[in-house]
Amino acid sequence: MKPIAVQLWSLREAAQRDFKGVLRALAEIGYAGVQPAGLHGLSYDDFRATCAGLGLKIAGSHGPNARPDNLPAVIEDARGTGQNMVWTGYNQPDFADEAAIRATAEKVNTCADALAREGLRLFVHNHWWEFERLPDGKLKHELFAELCPRVELEIDVYWAANFGAEDPAAWVNKFRARTTLLHVKDGPLVRDQAHVALGRGKVDVKAAVAAADPEVLEWLIVELDSCDTDMLTAVRESYDYLVREGLGHGRA
Repeated sequence: MKPIAVQLWSLREAAQRDFKGVLRALAEIGYAGVQPAGLHGLSYDDFRATCAGLGLKIAGSHGPNARPDNLPAVIEDARGTGQNMVWTGYNQPDFADEAAIRATAEKVNTCADALAREGLRLFVHNHWWEFERLPDGKLKHELFAELCPRVELEIDVYWAANFGAEDPAAWVNKFRARTTLLHVKDGPLVRDQAHVALGRGKVDVKAAVAAADPEVLEWLIVELDSCDTDMLTAVRESYDYLVREGLGHGRA
């Protein structure tokens, strides 16, 4: 079992009102870590001290998004939040066709090389458009991964389903040697409909987690982009599901 973190973007609205209160609530639930996406007015020192006092580790970061033109800010944020894993992710036009994917991969490799010189690891977070197929039948994310062999992957198991067109577990298995993080989310697999707590939607979360290499995977990270119910409740229910099913663990 791997430690369970939560992507703090999920709780962005509550965090804007009381970020420390959100962190305390997550610690009380039992989460082992958090993945920050902005500090909502806290200084780096205050954020690190608050997390340390609550026993929360930092499971990489989702901000700022690494690009060739903003690497100083990315490095500063990594140092400030006290972790060595930084993210990048690209938009739908950047995966429109093979030419676009090759151009995107070139940018990502440039970032990965520069960040490695600073002792930082770069991982890529996918959305659904990377799990579309090219005209020759090849998955767009598969081509991208081949072009960026040194970059780690944070597979989002919901988006990897591409609304039911793909099997997330099969792709986690395909990329298991590079999948150091899993974003675990659930939902109806219907475009523009809200996500739900883990175990209440149509994603086979158990299969996706089981497909990862336990020697490579470092964190299970709960993320819900939106939810029709109370978000903190859904985050709590998602944690409880992962623990109950023996898929992950909270703070030791």
